[in-house]
Amino acid sequence: MSEAWTGVARRYWQRAGVAAKIDLRIAPALHTLDALLAGGESGAFDFVFIDADKPNYLAYYERALQLVRHGGIIASDNTLWSGAVADLKDQTDNTRALRALNDALLVDERVAISLLPLGDGVTLALKR
Repeated sequence: MSEAWTGVARRYWQRAGVAAKIDLRIAPALHTLDALLAGGESGAFDFVFIDADKPNYLAYYERALQLVRHGGIIASDNTLWSGAVADLKDQTDNTRALRALNDALLVDERVAISLLPLGDGVTLALKR
């Protein structure tokens, strides 16, 4: 929700020639996702990338699942969290939230998942 960071992003959007394709909304993410759903956007997206405050990852995922079409992809960043998700001694809020997301994705029959061990981990969820 930073004008400074979106200013940096805008420069790159311009250079890449994709600025006209980007609808930037600066607001709390849950409010934005709820507004998209209320506006009839369910199933309208091909791809959602989640990289935000970790305690809300499950809430973002549930909304994203409503927003992507069947065959759409939800990518969740930081799902390995530098290995902390496997360290049960780490009980910080962020680590517990990422563990909860990982646990939920593992048993969610609405999606097929694949964990990419890139950087801090990216989990891809393909909506069935």
